[in-house]
Amino acid sequence: MAANTNTKVPPFGMRDKIGYMFGDFGNDFTFILSSSFMLKFYTDVMGIDAAVVGLLMMAARFIDAFTDVTMGQIVDRSRPTKDGKFKPWIKRMCGPVAIASFLIYQSGFAGMAYGFKVFWMVLTYILWGSIFYTSINIPYGSMASAVSADPKDRAELSTWRTIGATLAGLVIGVGTPMFAYETVNGNTVLSGSRMTIIAGVFGVMAIICYLLCFNLVRERVEVPANNAKLNIGNLLKSLVTNRSLLGIIAAAIALLLAMLTMQGMAGYVFPNYYKSASAQSMSSLTGTVAMLVICAPLASKLSAKFGKKELSVVSCASAAIVYLVCLIVHPQNAFVYVGFFTVAYIGLGFFNTVIWAMITDVIDDAEVKNGVREDGTIYSVYSFARKLGQALSAGLTGSLLTMIGYSNETAFDPEVTERIFKLSCIAPIIGFALVAVFLIFIYPLNKKRVEENVATLANKRK
Repeated sequence: MAANTNTKVPPFGMRDKIGYMFGDFGNDFTFILSSSFMLKFYTDVMGIDAAVVGLLMMAARFIDAFTDVTMGQIVDRSRPTKDGKFKPWIKRMCGPVAIASFLIYQSGFAGMAYGFKVFWMVLTYILWGSIFYTSINIPYGSMASAVSADPKDRAELSTWRTIGATLAGLVIGVGTPMFAYETVNGNTVLSGSRMTIIAGVFGVMAIICYLLCFNLVRERVEVPANNAKLNIGNLLKSLVTNRSLLGIIAAAIALLLAMLTMQGMAGYVFPNYYKSASAQSMSSLTGTVAMLVICAPLASKLSAKFGKKELSVVSCASAAIVYLVCLIVHPQNAFVYVGFFTVAYIGLGFFNTVIWAMITDVIDDAEVKNGVREDGTIYSVYSFARKLGQALSAGLTGSLLTMIGYSNETAFDPEVTERIFKLSCIAPIIGFALVAVFLIFIYPLNKKRVEENVATLANKRK
């Protein structure tokens, strides 16, 4: 046992699944807030150009190229403690990540000089995303392979992690629009002071969720410290020749392009095009219900029967088709648009539910090929790829909003809002289609290959 060889560790069960769920609940109190409202906050409240905000989100990913992999190496080389190898990082870093997130949304600085506001945005965003979020998210994600060696248990952890993210999305996506917006001169606008309060409340809730994760989850699989001398050349060669890792990275970037564009554009298409904050809340509610009622119960069963890769290809291709129909139909009623959003979210939800189990498949595949298990390093590279996807989505959304002429002065111009609608459909179409293509042509871990790897490692550990 990794945590304590002298203590009998209880078998994997509901306590672990609920605890792991709370971990991503905590993550997404800051992550979803950032992906859904940071661009809107800095354009509408702080008066920063959308392209500048998007550029920051993209530029910060170059920093992540170093901080993510560095954190992965630190995790791989750390020695297990009485609490395990990965869990201690969650307790250490939950406070800093929550505080850094709160500092991003300081509306009291709205009247400061433009240069100062840009400086504050850059400083707080890098502290939150590139340093503190990295230092808690990579150990958290890597921990799944230490909780249980059973692929079925890992698939269940992936499902419960997605449930945690979905519940956080429900709280943030439904609750935030209800409290953050106010009506000014007949228009629905974001309140800066309310956003500051919301960010503080979510920070406290994130800390509570992280501590619940720390106390409920148990590490059972021994993952010793990797004391081998670091060879950057061999590491890079191993990573760039790992087809399964490259495939899941490409698919993850495309997924985030679709998912975060859906979330980010919701802050513009609903209040600006449809002029309905209530419809934005409803889209988050219906998406969450669909995830919990349809995706979470069925994802494990369908992936066990057909394979995780196979399920993901079909679901994402279907989501692309749904948005294509929405673009053609061009609904004038906000709640009809919510219907399209929800059906597409089901397609996204199946892939998003099993993707964390697919990462453990990639880790297993690398161990079969190389004979060395590097949970932290592989997960950190994947984490960096996800952040790159976040940045591309935010950067692309910000740049496209600027290209279509969006600003404080043109926010409700009919020509601009019409372009917002089209953008809200076209970006997810491209993202979902790319997910399916990358999984089909790059990612090699179909159902048969995964089962072969599991059997090989089981024989190795006998």
